[in-house]
Amino acid sequence: MLVRFWGTRGSLPAPLNYLAVRSKIRDALVAARGENLSSDQAIEAFIDRLPFPTRGTYGGNSSCVELVTGGDEYLLCDLGSGVREFGNRVLGKYGPGQPRRYHVFLSHLHWDHIMGFPFFTPAYIPGNVIRIYGSHKVMREALERQQSNPTFPVDFRTLGATIEFVELEPGRSYDIVGGVSVRSFVQNHAGNSYGYRFSHQNKIVVYSTDSEHKYETLDKTYPFVEHFRDADLLIFDAMYSLAEQISVKEDWGHSSNIVGVELAQLAGAKHLVMFHHEPIHDDHMLERILAETRRYAEINDPGRKLTITSAYDGLEIPV
Repeated sequence: MLVRFWGTRGSLPAPLNYLAVRSKIRDALVAARGENLSSDQAIEAFIDRLPFPTRGTYGGNSSCVELVTGGDEYLLCDLGSGVREFGNRVLGKYGPGQPRRYHVFLSHLHWDHIMGFPFFTPAYIPGNVIRIYGSHKVMREALERQQSNPTFPVDFRTLGATIEFVELEPGRSYDIVGGVSVRSFVQNHAGNSYGYRFSHQNKIVVYSTDSEHKYETLDKTYPFVEHFRDADLLIFDAMYSLAEQISVKEDWGHSSNIVGVELAQLAGAKHLVMFHHEPIHDDHMLERILAETRRYAEINDPGRKLTITSAYDGLEIPV
């Protein structure tokens, strides 16, 4: 299985502006002083040595993650603005003449998790089948309201693809497609959100965004420990710092990097991916948070190996 991230921001898209791009170029040029960059290979190697905030960005699209399982049907989590680029890539590869099937698992219906669907070009093409799974009874209503007059020029009901909605019962396992099974679980978020535990060929990927966990409740009996148990990859809402989560942003429905480490270690997860980044955090801030999180994990449980990554648009992780 391969997990590909198309959108990693929380709340709303956060694109780079002119000054941010200019700053990266300046930092790269300063770092290039004294380097021998006379060949393309030398340039590529130099770029790879630059700090990530200089050579890249944690991205600006809101939540959308693809699970690639080797079959010819697509499996996605959430329909944030990242789904637009995903759709364009599929069309670029196959063109509009080859109908495809898409399986989409919605964590919840807040705008940042569905806002990309009106720009998902495969939804406009007859022959495509889009099956949307979730545990909210108003999935269709939410997408129809988002894509209707006066907020959008193309009405949802005129889309050419066949769009189906499948309501899942939390706690029950379902076989979806290509040997993938999934179990959803209810999370702590305004209006509820749902996490998903995917299984495929003895590998476990957990998608758990938009959920708040009170630090003082974390122990081996906390229900999410079982949801995350032995996950090969845990995609986790680490939007805030712990200080923010327990003070000014308490009860806003999101968690922190520290809580992510605690839960991942309690559950025996192998790889923690911090996700749903706070839009006000720039690339340098996210890099500092990543370093602090890795250090905290080493101190908190020195004997347990836990890989920690901060998600960015375009990241691919083999599982």
